[in-house]
Amino acid sequence: MWGVVTPTKHENVLSWASEIDSNALEQAKRSARLPFVQGHVALMPDAHWGMGATIGSVIPTKGAIVPAAVGVDIGCGMVASEMPFTVDVLPDDLDRLLGSIADVVPAGVGKGHLQAGDQGDVGSVVGWPERSDLSDRQREKAVNQFGTLGSGNHFVEVCADERDRVWVVLHSGSRGIGNELAKVHIEGAKKLMQQYFVNLEDPDLAYLTEGTPEFDSYIDAMTWAQEYAFANRERMMDAVLRQLARFVGRELAESQRINCHHNYTTREHHHGHDVWVTRKGAIRARQGDLGVIPGSMGAASYIVEGLGNPASYESCSHGAGRRMSRGQARRTLDVETFRAEMGDRAWLGKQAGKLIDEDPRAYKDIDQVMEDQRDLATIRHRLTQLVNYKGL
Repeated sequence: MWGVVTPTKHENVLSWASEIDSNALEQAKRSARLPFVQGHVALMPDAHWGMGATIGSVIPTKGAIVPAAVGVDIGCGMVASEMPFTVDVLPDDLDRLLGSIADVVPAGVGKGHLQAGDQGDVGSVVGWPERSDLSDRQREKAVNQFGTLGSGNHFVEVCADERDRVWVVLHSGSRGIGNELAKVHIEGAKKLMQQYFVNLEDPDLAYLTEGTPEFDSYIDAMTWAQEYAFANRERMMDAVLRQLARFVGRELAESQRINCHHNYTTREHHHGHDVWVTRKGAIRARQGDLGVIPGSMGAASYIVEGLGNPASYESCSHGAGRRMSRGQARRTLDVETFRAEMGDRAWLGKQAGKLIDEDPRAYKDIDQVMEDQRDLATIRHRLTQLVNYKGL
């Protein structure tokens, strides 16, 4: 069953990536050399260099966790909802739908709801961290940004699958509060390394040891941020579906909804050991798990079912993976080709210059990524974008 694809072994790294930058591979090797890594590090086919650890890596550890490997957008992930109708129900003017989505889902760096109270009490939805004393400002930020998208590669899309069935797909995480909590613990881990004279190949590999107050505090904050991110996606999806219902003039009853993290750590059992599995840009793909793997703007996205491959710690990719850094994309890519690649989709075309680092040419070929991991997940549906909304 697992002989369909043969991953490549590099020291203690097992890679499914047919295309990978040497810097990303060396970064993964450094992670794999940590003394508390239990087994090999698995690289997904979308793997590329990232802050803290390789994006697209799965790192099993015993007795310690690297906060920077989880990253600053704790709990970032995808949610996809299948609609009970096909594209013929949608009116021709999808730009109006794009505008209505923007009306209810604020997007962009630091953006939040003007009327925070309209979002309800975040504490009543996900509670508050028990071991992290959030300031009044942080609580206000968590409330204001609950139900908001963020920027970068975060998006809301309306898509059609191979049956012309309509889907809504959304990508976002724990927003500003998750970022702040992550940075506190990443810097705290680095200070502990200095305090105990621990020399690391990369300072970003600073770790917290299980059984310490610092470890327990991080687990509490990280778990809360994961729950916040999950609920944040749910809140936005509900808002988008209400707009879609008004747009098509009918009540909506979703056929299914899939919500999955791809930046997180959790306790799992693999190869005879209980370990902490950190998925940095990877989704859990146990046998039968449903997941969402987006391509870039202008490319296909996929609904997949996990195959439970033990070599990848039952994981698969979280997306296409970057081929160019954002800076490189801004320096080298042209707006005219970007607009041509987006075709007749409804998107923020007038803002193409500000979105150029999200040009499909800056990403790997999603279809090759899917081919590389055909022993990790099987394709259930292939989605084509009709509407794309992103934060600036």
